[in-house]
Amino acid sequence: MKLYFSPGACSLSPHIALLEAGLDFTTEKVDIRARKTESGADFLAINPKGYVPALELKDGAVLTEGPAIVQFIADLVPDRELAPANGTLERYRLVEWLNFISTEIHKSFSPLFRPTSTEDMKEAARTHLTNRLGWLASQLEGKDYLMGSQFTVADGYLFTVLGWANFVKFDLSAWPVFAAYTQRVASRPAVQQALRDEGLLK
Repeated sequence: MKLYFSPGACSLSPHIALLEAGLDFTTEKVDIRARKTESGADFLAINPKGYVPALELKDGAVLTEGPAIVQFIADLVPDRELAPANGTLERYRLVEWLNFISTEIHKSFSPLFRPTSTEDMKEAARTHLTNRLGWLASQLEGKDYLMGSQFTVADGYLFTVLGWANFVKFDLSAWPVFAAYTQRVASRPAVQQALRDEGLLK
């Protein structure tokens, strides 16, 4: 398998999942603006959507969209318990978390990165993030991870998007639980490896 990624982007989440899963894979960096891979390939020919992550499977098929990719990875190695078993309520709780992170947290950060965003758009995004993060913080109280004591692929995703706060000067200090949570996730060997591989950790 090959993961197409951009350092620090949401593709960090499946990168963490692949390492947590102990699977054999390669990576190729993508210049999102130029739509080119590090080897010079046209990224739009690989993923016509034009963004990462994209996971190329052994048979040449390409899977896109982070929440789908991380569940696919988790299901390849059920013994690692990166996702609850299919068909269980707990699995739908995982899907619930992945959707919440994707639509309410990930997408709310987007205007803060976009050069064309007006200040009003950015302020609306900050307000929305504040509301959603306040609720999220309450859900993490007293728990090691989103699903309790077990790390899942949803934690790799949440760790990734919370990490963006520093880049866009969004202050998370109102919710001390996030500092403890991100430190806990960051200390995992697979997460450390993914950060090193993407040049985000020396």
